[in-house]
Amino acid sequence: MKLNKENVMKVVFFLAALTSVLAVALICVFLFAGGVPAMAEIGLKDFIFGQKWKPGNGLYGIFPMIVGSICVTGVSLAIGVPIAVFCSVFMAAYCPAKIYRLCQAAVNLMAGVPSIVYGFFGLVLIVPLMNQLTGKDGSTMLTASIVLAIMILPTIIAQAETSIRSVPDSYYEGSLALGATKERSMFFVVLPAAKSGVIAGIVLGIGRAIGETMAVVMVAGNQPRMPKGLFKGLRTMTANIVLEMGYAADLHREALIATGVVLFIFILVINLLVSMLNRRTIHE
Repeated sequence: MKLNKENVMKVVFFLAALTSVLAVALICVFLFAGGVPAMAEIGLKDFIFGQKWKPGNGLYGIFPMIVGSICVTGVSLAIGVPIAVFCSVFMAAYCPAKIYRLCQAAVNLMAGVPSIVYGFFGLVLIVPLMNQLTGKDGSTMLTASIVLAIMILPTIIAQAETSIRSVPDSYYEGSLALGATKERSMFFVVLPAAKSGVIAGIVLGIGRAIGETMAVVMVAGNQPRMPKGLFKGLRTMTANIVLEMGYAADLHREALIATGVVLFIFILVINLLVSMLNRRTIHE
C-alpha cells in the first residue's frame, strides 16, 4: 500500500512543530524546577529586590543585575533602533541597485558574526576609546550599550526592511499624488503601515540585547552593584550566571538558575505585551 505523500508531510510538519513545543516545555520545566525552590528558600522579596549579591555571606539579591540588564538594553535600543530604522528605509526605498547587494551582504554578515567577536571589538577598540575620553575605566554601561546596539542592528534592519517592502506601492504613490514629499510619504505613510513588522524586529532586538552574555561580560565591568551612571560598570543577569555557574554549588547554583527564571519571565512578558499591541493595531 502506497503512502499518501501529503499525509506523510503533514506528519513531518506536525512532528517538527511538536519538537519545538517540547523543547520550550523542557526548558521551562528545568528552569522552574531548579529555580523556584531557591526563590522560596531565599524569599521572593529578598531575591528580587535585594541589593546585595554576596553568596559567601548568604545574600542573593539580584535587583542590581535586573536594573543593569534593563539599563543596558534600554540604552542600546536608544542608540540602535533609530540607526536600524533609517538604514532599513534607505535599503527599501533609496538604495541604488548597484550597492544594494553590498549593503544586504554586510547586514547578513553582521548577523552571522559570533558575539565573542563583538566582545573583542568592544574590548580592543571601544573600551580604550572610552578610557581616553573619560579618563577612567572604559568598561562601562555606555560601552556595553554601544556594543549591543551594533549587535542588534542586523536583526532589526532585516525585519524592518521586509515589512516596509511588503507595504503596497499604492500607499506611497497615493501620498505623492496628494502632494506629499518622498520623505514625508515614507515616514508618515509607509513606515506607519509597516509598524507591526518594525515592532516585531525591535522585540527580536530586545531579546538579543537582554539575553546577550559574552560581549557584555567583556566590556561592562562586571560589578554586582546598582548602576550609578553611563560611565560606571555594572553586571547584567546573564553575565552573573555565566561568571559564577562554573564554581557555584547548592543554594548558590539554584539562585543562578532562579536568575534564569527571572530572565525567562522578562522575555515572556515583553513578547506578550508586543502581541497585545499588534492585535490592538490590527483591530484599529
